[in-house]
Amino acid sequence: MSNKTFWTAFITGLTVGAVVALVYAPHDGKTTRKKIGRAYGDAEDALEDAADYVKDRAERLSKEASHAYKKGVKQLDEVYSKASDALEDIYSDAKERLASATDSAIDGVESATKKVRKLV
Repeated sequence: MSNKTFWTAFITGLTVGAVVALVYAPHDGKTTRKKIGRAYGDAEDALEDAADYVKDRAERLSKEASHAYKKGVKQLDEVYSKASDALEDIYSDAKERLASATDSAIDGVESATKKVRKLV
């Protein structure tokens, strides 16, 4: 049951109860009015307590959501940093291998060129 449905049912029940109490009131008007006044005050207090509870619950949930968000951002930053470091390592390794392969190819071409010149 949602909060809106609960409060709608609560207020409806309170109203119906008050009407039934007035119709079947065993006391005179003055006594009944006093009882209604006390019941109204009790209902007002109950509503204030419920509002305070909802406010406290909302504040707690807001803090929990903020904490979860900050934790998620921190974890995402850590994952990004690790992924970035890994990519930099892969790039550096590939660059070194390419440079080594290029140097080997150049050495091979120079060696072949020297052999061809000796033959010519």
